[in-house]
Amino acid sequence: MPTNNELIDELVKLLNGGSAHASFDDAIEGLTLKQSGEKVNGLPYTIWQLVEHIRIAQWDMLEFSKSADHTSPKWPDEYWVKETAPKDRKTWDHSINQIKINLREFVELIKKSDLYQTIPHGNGQTLLGETLQIADHTAYHTAEIIVIRRLLNAWK
Repeated sequence: MPTNNELIDELVKLLNGGSAHASFDDAIEGLTLKQSGEKVNGLPYTIWQLVEHIRIAQWDMLEFSKSADHTSPKWPDEYWVKETAPKDRKTWDHSINQIKINLREFVELIKKSDLYQTIPHGNGQTLLGETLQIADHTAYHTAEIIVIRRLLNAWK
């Protein structure tokens, strides 16, 4: 019988991405600040807007999982930034670092918690469900980042 630790190990791999597809880190590697804000004809968002959306959604799921006092941003307006590009490298780096910090914090949370217990202040959500949602959400938008990079001729 698999143990809870084996499940957590697999979930951590899933959260970090890259097992069956490019990871978030792969998708942003070597990206220039200019490319992060370039609009591709026909798409409603830039890479910067996708990165910020990943950050905001991941942060929301982390904070929801930790605290009944957390108030989620208003959907959809507060999950998407209007600015098409970061104002500078510091802003870009801060967003990327925050995604990594929040992910590490979420991993520590699932390592010390019951994945199956219903989150008391939720509507039936569990940490297992939140874990899968973070992984799925990040993978979905990571793929979009790669598509934009391909359209910009800025992918491997």
